[in-house]
Amino acid sequence: MSIWQRPPSLEQLNANRQNTIVELLDIRFEAVEEDCLTASMVVDSRTHQPYGLLHGGASVVLAETVGSMASYQCIDPSRFYCVGLEVNANHIRAVRSGRVTAVCRPVHLGRSSHVWDIRLHGDDGKLSCISRLTVAVVPIGENSPQPIEAL
Repeated sequence: MSIWQRPPSLEQLNANRQNTIVELLDIRFEAVEEDCLTASMVVDSRTHQPYGLLHGGASVVLAETVGSMASYQCIDPSRFYCVGLEVNANHIRAVRSGRVTAVCRPVHLGRSSHVWDIRLHGDDGKLSCISRLTVAVVPIGENSPQPIEAL
């Protein structure tokens, strides 16, 4: 059974990258399944820390991006919006180049919060990071933020 309120369109998800950190870090949405969303990010000078390894903060940006977009696809955007509440990451293995791929699956999809498990793997398929993202699902009010572009 699918978790999506609206089936995500990879074309639409990728079209909304323009003029954001998602575009800057070359994050691309790659796949949608019934219960997961997958995205990848480049590992190069844009995402390196001074030792030439993937920066942990860049891994967190990828995790929060894929988790937030997954939450957005699970809500009615005419009634709610999603904002990150908490994100954590355990960095398991260094990545120096290529791309890292994040697979995002729900742990909890409630009325007012979502919790996502996000696993990052390097091109070699080895686990590099485990992240958990908690997202608040907030009713739209007159002071609600509006996305840059309608998703």
